[in-house]
Amino acid sequence: MTAPQDSSLGKPVVYADQHDPSLLFAIPRSENRAAIGIGAELPFIGVDVWNAYELSWLDGRGRPRTALAEFRVPANSPNLIESKSFKLYLNSYMQTRIADTETLRNQLVHELSAAAGAPVSAVLTLASSAHGAKIEQLVGELIDDMPIEINYYGPPNPALLDCDPERIVDETLVSHLLKSNCPVTGQPDWASVQISYRGARIDRDGLLRYLVSYRQHSDFHETCVERIFMDLLRECAPAKLAVYARYTRRGGLDINPFRASPGLPFPGNPRSARQ
Repeated sequence: MTAPQDSSLGKPVVYADQHDPSLLFAIPRSENRAAIGIGAELPFIGVDVWNAYELSWLDGRGRPRTALAEFRVPANSPNLIESKSFKLYLNSYMQTRIADTETLRNQLVHELSAAAGAPVSAVLTLASSAHGAKIEQLVGELIDDMPIEINYYGPPNPALLDCDPERIVDETLVSHLLKSNCPVTGQPDWASVQISYRGARIDRDGLLRYLVSYRQHSDFHETCVERIFMDLLRECAPAKLAVYARYTRRGGLDINPFRASPGLPFPGNPRSARQ
């Protein structure tokens, strides 16, 4: 079973403390994509950047080790990995002995790739390392403080988007007001979003109202970003477009989907103060 309702989301669970890859719950991307008009041939490239802050295991001597982990799941993978199952899977390493960090990394890559159906990358940074994740701001023009009236909060409405074909620009816009809900539990998901594009100038008022229209919408992080990408592509027809959302963490994990026109570079991993 692969429907979200069949996962551990919103259900009491017993936390395993011995390695158990069967905890990973894969959800096919195709159904959610079909609902927003995306077929087998994807109109974008992309990646889901996951950060894990609660990864711990035992080394060969039985001593606890902890690390920050960055995972990258390609957007062309047939499956996304449900986040609570991801958390339970990582927690299952808690009392598991692993010879060394590279052995652990290879095992994570193997098992996460099998769940996603495509190669997943992993970078582990020991908590004792001096090279911790620094706090950064998303680069771009902030649109959140415009003096406009907003009284519509969902469902997402692409008709709110507008652009000026007489003004061709190459710019990046940022908002910290993206909020949606988990489609299973109803819990709020909070994010900052960065939109980079070249094309007809997007109306700031309309874009902000459009992003706020996700406020009562229920969907996975990845699907929200793909919907934003597709709505901007259809309504404004930019020559190039990239949408990157940085979601706040839940259960020691944050998920940061990136979707872009083919040929654009993939993003870094700029951890914000909210994360």
